[in-house]
Amino acid sequence: MRPNPTNPFASAQFLRSCARLDQLPDDERAELAFAGRSNAGKSSALNRLCGHNALARVSKTPGRTQLINLFDVPGGRFADLPGYGFAKVSKDLRDTWGALIGRYLETRANLCGVVLIMDVRHPLTPLDRQMLDWAVTRGLACHLLLTKADKLGYGAAKSALLGVRKALPQISTVSAQLFSAQTDLGLDEFRARVAGLLAAHGATEAV
Repeated sequence: MRPNPTNPFASAQFLRSCARLDQLPDDERAELAFAGRSNAGKSSALNRLCGHNALARVSKTPGRTQLINLFDVPGGRFADLPGYGFAKVSKDLRDTWGALIGRYLETRANLCGVVLIMDVRHPLTPLDRQMLDWAVTRGLACHLLLTKADKLGYGAAKSALLGVRKALPQISTVSAQLFSAQTDLGLDEFRARVAGLLAAHGATEAV
């Protein structure tokens, strides 16, 4: 796949859905995980990142993504994880998703970082903080994408971002930005961050 000079992820393609870890590819390609609370705008963010209308399924029903969905992109893969929290599904199914995500995050050697997606109006929930703490503990880069920024005024969105940044660990591997899939606010920064995370993993593998 050849990168597009204006959008390096325009050639993204769906690879497979995985209900078990043994269904994941057995190779060394970098994988960047996209995680977030149900209905935080994860699928919309992935679609805008890649410039596709329906690469990832968008639904108004929380918990629609039930599997680890993999997408091939230049330099690696995206791993779209099931949303966590408040999904209108059975407890048994939530527990199954949680176990799958936990094992993936803890054991997947290909994982190079996490894009943590949050609704800017409800950032850093306890589950978000748990995901962030896990990434920091494992030494993975974590980029916080505060979605639906168009739902707030400019000043309110900036204040929310500042508040989140103040609450984050002051380390170089953690970053945060505003984003809107509706207006493309922050889209260029988002693409640059993601490309940087994949490139950094490739440089490390080459050493």
